[in-house]
Amino acid sequence: MRPTTKDLAKAAGVSLATVDRVLNGRAGVRKKTVDAVYEAIERIGFERNQVAATLARQRGYRFGFALPRHGDEFLEEILKRIHEMDRAGRAEMLQADVIRLDDQDPHRAARTLSRLSPEDYDGIAIMAPETPQIRDALVRMQERGIQTVPFVSNQKRLDDQTFVGIDNKAAGATAGRLMARFLGQRGGAILVLTESMQSRDSLERRLGFDSVITRDYPALRVLPTLESHADPLRTAQVLRNAFAAHGDIAGLYLMGPEARIPLEVLRSFPFPPGRVTIAHERTPSTEQALRDGEIDAVISQDPGHLVRSAMRIMRARCENRSTLASQERIRIEVLIAENI
Repeated sequence: MRPTTKDLAKAAGVSLATVDRVLNGRAGVRKKTVDAVYEAIERIGFERNQVAATLARQRGYRFGFALPRHGDEFLEEILKRIHEMDRAGRAEMLQADVIRLDDQDPHRAARTLSRLSPEDYDGIAIMAPETPQIRDALVRMQERGIQTVPFVSNQKRLDDQTFVGIDNKAAGATAGRLMARFLGQRGGAILVLTESMQSRDSLERRLGFDSVITRDYPALRVLPTLESHADPLRTAQVLRNAFAAHGDIAGLYLMGPEARIPLEVLRSFPFPPGRVTIAHERTPSTEQALRDGEIDAVISQDPGHLVRSAMRIMRARCENRSTLASQERIRIEVLIAENI
């Protein structure tokens, strides 16, 4: 039979009340006692009944996903998965809400975060550009007792915490390797486009991409990153200027999470045979572009896994326990027309 809390109290040499305080992360327990309880947990193989623990606290968990107000298909996929988890989690007394942040105004985004209370939310998964205002708001949230998890787009100030998302430097390096392998022996320029380099995921992807191309493929040169700000007119302008200035563009790297707008713009441009295009995230637009031969490969992460992992991590932190690292590792998936 599985060890009970009574067995745990006996093994640690403490009372049931003390075990309860330690397991629920309550104050008033000496570090020596906390260490004794956790040592006993390891020794006897105690596993907590999480459903019973949630019922004992007489209320469930409410988690929020703080997402950008502006987004497109990839963000829509994430929203769908959050709503699915909200419906499925009710049986375990778990609630998932969406909080929209003004990603164009870091001051307003920080004010939105500052209004979140631990009485309303047990944890917040945050997907937002890395700015001083947002970093400070996250630190204050932690001080108020709200668990915070960087979600999809990492926040440097929170690097000591578990980041829910792919290794973006590795994802960029993967894009670089695929780009060069698809191009074969050809040389030329590679055009890189993203929504904003203020996003840490874009910064890390560019670092990974450059590390592979500059080290292993001297015949290729990577052009400075163009920013579209998700605006169709700006996207058309920067792409038109780039093609006019560089006649040897052999590859396009759509580095941001939303490829729909640049793909629509690129359809009005001459598309010479042999040009290679790599994009990120599986969406209706990138799936169709793969089928139509407009994209050669898509580097993706599973939105459902992202949301489930964030929920598990936030709950584990609320319950002062660890998670299974292998379960929470978000895999980098490479999609081509034949495997979608």
